[in-house]
Amino acid sequence: MRASQFFFNTQKEAPSDAELQSHILMVRAGLIKRLGSGLYSWMPLGLRVMRKVEAIVRDEMNKAGALELLMPAVQPRELWEETGRWAVFGPQMLKITDRHAREFCFGPTHEEVITDIARSEIRSYKQLPLNFYQVQTKFRDEIRPRFGVMRAREFMMKDAYSFHTDFASLEKTYATMYQAYSNVFTRLGLKFRAVKADSGAIGGDGSHEFHVLADSGEDGLAYCDTSDYAANVELAEALPSSNSRAVAKHPMQEVDTPKQTACEDVAKLLGISVEHTVKAIALIASEKFYLALLRGDHNLNEVKVGKLAGMTDFRFATEAEIRASLNCPPGFIGPVGVNADVTVIADKTVALMSDFVCGANKPKYHLSGVNFGRDLPEPSLVADIRNVVTGDASPDGKGVLSLCRGIEVGHIFQLRTKYSEAMSATYLDENGQTQIMEMGCYGIGVSRIVGAAIEQGNDERGIIFPKSMAPFAVVICAIGYDKSETVKLAANKLHDELQAAGVDVLLDDRGERPGVMFAEADLMGIPHRLVIGERGLAEGNIEYKARVEADAKSIALASVVEFVQEVA
Repeated sequence: MRASQFFFNTQKEAPSDAELQSHILMVRAGLIKRLGSGLYSWMPLGLRVMRKVEAIVRDEMNKAGALELLMPAVQPRELWEETGRWAVFGPQMLKITDRHAREFCFGPTHEEVITDIARSEIRSYKQLPLNFYQVQTKFRDEIRPRFGVMRAREFMMKDAYSFHTDFASLEKTYATMYQAYSNVFTRLGLKFRAVKADSGAIGGDGSHEFHVLADSGEDGLAYCDTSDYAANVELAEALPSSNSRAVAKHPMQEVDTPKQTACEDVAKLLGISVEHTVKAIALIASEKFYLALLRGDHNLNEVKVGKLAGMTDFRFATEAEIRASLNCPPGFIGPVGVNADVTVIADKTVALMSDFVCGANKPKYHLSGVNFGRDLPEPSLVADIRNVVTGDASPDGKGVLSLCRGIEVGHIFQLRTKYSEAMSATYLDENGQTQIMEMGCYGIGVSRIVGAAIEQGNDERGIIFPKSMAPFAVVICAIGYDKSETVKLAANKLHDELQAAGVDVLLDDRGERPGVMFAEADLMGIPHRLVIGERGLAEGNIEYKARVEADAKSIALASVVEFVQEVA
């Protein structure tokens, strides 16, 4: 490819609304151009990158035995009504009406559509298992689109769906897809982790997320250095540090805390560790009042709470509701002396604490020396309702947990029969009996991978793409291309030879100054740079520099093609 025949639209300034490096660099390098909130055009350079990601995804999906199809982006309301998700999916779904007043949505996902295909086309157990996939545009009306392509409203996704006669077959395909995803991210040259995850709005039983590791990641990941354990913080089991409750040593008494409402401030006032404090969080579910108890330095895990019986649609209580139930303002509430209609949920760590400090349900006061069974009843419910922290015991018993940040780029689910049962997707078994199909679902954020790769690989000069994703493998910077016939002939010849050798090469033949060519090549993340100039040619050499290396070196012109084939 010759730069004079390509289209570049690099920018020196960062967009004013950009918060992440990937957003800044994708706009500056000319990979994307903003059209509207959460809407981006993929420019020629960016599309080259995304197509390379797609190619690897398709190759691994095909190797895993999946069959590619393409489903409509616009889906009728009736299908979503069958599964009950027309209302449940919420405002993220963009709903539209045609000229006949029929309602549709712009598909955020395709479980309903593929299940409709399966129930129409699959009749016998002899046709199963089957795994279909597509690479297609999705739309989700994010409440706050941000971070460029990382949280865009319109995005490119690979979604696959498998159908099975039984759970054993589903598990086999699930394992195959797990390996296929691992292969994809390995081939893309990304540092990643696969973690156990919550199934969320998609539903089903088991699921795993695939995260590109980056400090800017929105998701917290918990992992054990001495075992294979890894899980999203939303799902990671938080174990208490001990197995028994210490004997009470102190009487319960009121302590004056006139301005201290946060556990950290109360602990500082009393000269104790925050680990000896308990905070109460007021919740409402099904019109009932709950107090969730956590150790002062721990944080509530809303996903875990939502899985408790009767807590599916819980919310945080308002100040008015707190005052009505506890006759106390927030900041001083606690579990001692509460009415019988207040349900107390204690985290497992709290349930084993003794002589702790908590709110007194009295303005400007806390209680110290509080103990279950003596000063208040045992909790109504003891459950794991907190986020894990660094140093917690690993749930597999093989070490302790560490935390890192990740960007979710893939998610696989064991849907089981959630959709097939709702939509009557059945088959006839070997005995001629009607059976419900088992299902799996497997998604990869193709466009999101590009942003995640840049979050993982960048420096002060721009993008550092893995070679598998870079828009071009090599750039030839021809110094004085428009002025020197010697440089022009040598550059053209090298370009053609590299192209013939199968190297994805870009020849910068625009006649720009060296500094401009070098800066743009670095900004765009091209892994290898070759510099041709009259002085080097006179000596039979050209200059080579890798994007990730500080120094350049001379390469004999006669051996450049072989050298590039080795490094690129």
